[in-house]
Amino acid sequence: MLTYLQQLWRSDDLRKRILYTIALLLLFRIVAHITVPGSDPIALRQFLDSRTGGGALGVFAALTGGSLDNFSVVLLGLSPYINASIIVQLCTVIFPKLEALSKEGIQGQQELNRYTRWLTFPLAFLQSYGFLILLSRSNVNIVDIAWPFVLAPMLFVTAGSLFLMWLGELITEKGVGNGASLIIFVGIVSGIPQTMGALIGGDSSQMGPFYLFAIASFVMLVAIVLFTDAHRLIPITYANQGAGRGVQGSIPIRLNQAGMIPIIFAISLITFPVILAQFLQTAPRARGVVGFINTYLNSQNPSTLYILLYFLLVVGFTYFYVSVTFKPEEVAESIQKRGGFIPGVRPGPQTAKLLAQTSNRLNLWGGLFLAAVAVIPLLFTKYTTLSSTNLLISGSGLIIVVGVVMELIRQVNAQMLAHDYEKLV
Repeated sequence: MLTYLQQLWRSDDLRKRILYTIALLLLFRIVAHITVPGSDPIALRQFLDSRTGGGALGVFAALTGGSLDNFSVVLLGLSPYINASIIVQLCTVIFPKLEALSKEGIQGQQELNRYTRWLTFPLAFLQSYGFLILLSRSNVNIVDIAWPFVLAPMLFVTAGSLFLMWLGELITEKGVGNGASLIIFVGIVSGIPQTMGALIGGDSSQMGPFYLFAIASFVMLVAIVLFTDAHRLIPITYANQGAGRGVQGSIPIRLNQAGMIPIIFAISLITFPVILAQFLQTAPRARGVVGFINTYLNSQNPSTLYILLYFLLVVGFTYFYVSVTFKPEEVAESIQKRGGFIPGVRPGPQTAKLLAQTSNRLNLWGGLFLAAVAVIPLLFTKYTTLSSTNLLISGSGLIIVVGVVMELIRQVNAQMLAHDYEKLV
């Protein structure tokens, strides 16, 4: 380990990139403690401590690392940017012009990134207003939501999201790793000490379930590491122009092709009824609907229906997202154009069919694993004395942490290898 760190430090370019990344992440943590001007964060903290916030606020608190507790200018985190990225990615399938743009290499990708940035602004603006209205419906008076006074905190929160987007792009360009993923990673990890302190200084009856969840988290961590790297190799033979046998190759199809996207979709969809109930709780006619939602679709007290629905949504969105992003016909066409074929399978439609069947089988197991990891923390909150605020990290958080760390290690090793190669040259 010491030798590895010494090698990192001796590489001038890599050392500068690592220090640059650390500096920007520290800046993010400083900004996360800057409160929205004119707000009352103490009222929000008391509201969150009362655990009446429901699942809608818990999703934000889990990914922002204290930004929500402080009512920070970056309380929305990167969620508007992530939503914009997903929307643009899905639109490349719906609109032919965007699909053609996505196939134009680096220039096309830069243009799509520009669309993503422009879309982030209105999404952040609308999401900030919705979030403030949600708090007011929960009887939390943090800021004045009357027009036009509400515009000031909305602009502060929107600017905070855009600042994080810019910070993430700087890290990606001049630092190490994916900037957006690292910011989310730091937000998740930074919330662990606060949870630990609250447990140690709190009710001692929760320590037993906490230790049990810590063991389960370690087991899930090992499983996620294996799951993230798991893939199926499809053998490919490329015709040789000269004499002799063809060149052997392979196409890896990952077990987890969708990454975290299915869980993000599932969380967004399953928290929508809770948000809707907050808006309808003052309507007498909707009292029955609001009662049903608060009883059966509340993540703070997850019911069997909630857990089952969450599980099925993750599996379903796994199939949906991969069907949008993975195109067997295009992969088969690319293999055929390069003079390749799968042994025993004809090029063209039969190759595409085999790739689609393989992908669907992997999606089944990948989706089931993602869904299991997502609902295990909910089972602890349902059948033990632990609440969602007492969990060190959620299942989705574990997947993010493992994915970010493994990708970071890959990039660092690749840059170290390039540095060693330059010395030999």
